[in-house]
Amino acid sequence: MKQHTQSEYYIGVFLVVVSAITFSTAGSFTKGVEAGPWEVIFWRGFFAAAFTTIWIINKGTLRQNFFGMGYSGLAIAVVGALGTAAFIQSFKLTSIANVSVIYAASPLIAALLAWFVMGEKISSRTMAGCVGALLGVAIIVSGSLGQISLNGDLLALLMTIAMALIMVIYRKYPGTPGAGPAVLSSILLLPFSVIYGNPFEIERTEVYVLSAFGLLFAIASVTLAEGAKRVPSGQTALLSTLETPLAPVFAFILFTEIPNTATFLGGSVVLFAVLISIKIDP
Repeated sequence: MKQHTQSEYYIGVFLVVVSAITFSTAGSFTKGVEAGPWEVIFWRGFFAAAFTTIWIINKGTLRQNFFGMGYSGLAIAVVGALGTAAFIQSFKLTSIANVSVIYAASPLIAALLAWFVMGEKISSRTMAGCVGALLGVAIIVSGSLGQISLNGDLLALLMTIAMALIMVIYRKYPGTPGAGPAVLSSILLLPFSVIYGNPFEIERTEVYVLSAFGLLFAIASVTLAEGAKRVPSGQTALLSTLETPLAPVFAFILFTEIPNTATFLGGSVVLFAVLISIKIDP
């Protein structure tokens, strides 16, 4: 490996790790404010869209990201908006650990969807990982039966399916830009947030907190996109799983939130399933 290539690789690893750490704070931001889910969605989306748009303009890719996204970009924006709405609301109804480990199954669910929708071949190792991941999610959900957290778990599962569908769309239409649809996804939720929430009536300090949430979300999206260009896909997926154990750690430190037995067991199954399914490129 040439020095320049090696340097790019290590920069890529650093960027993907930064992305995973940043994404793992989403639950802490959501639960760390008294504002309701629609208020969180509004301010997180507003600032994430603003920061990402500034980044797009600085890169000189405004036309490509917004006018060149096509129907696939529009589909990603709509699915992403639905997924984000479910994602933020799930944190208000169930534990951060539950949301994180359910979300960890998204690459495997994406593989199943790609096989079902596109006829993409799926290896026996990936299929075994899919079965294991779904089993782990079922164990987690079973621990919430009869409790309000069941609704949160189901919303987390809906969000995970939405993210998996986005992965499949990008797989089928790889030329679709990433930043433009992400910005549009946030913008689509703004009017619904005003209708169903009261974003202009929350404390100013919470607006500041949620602006930081939006900034970090934008940073996480950009660093993941830039890092994935420099690191093999298998290693990117593996490094991204750092988000799953980190999120519950932050939840414990900030809120003394301790996962229940079903979450520990199901989460272990999901993580093991994800790890055995990842093929590390040479």
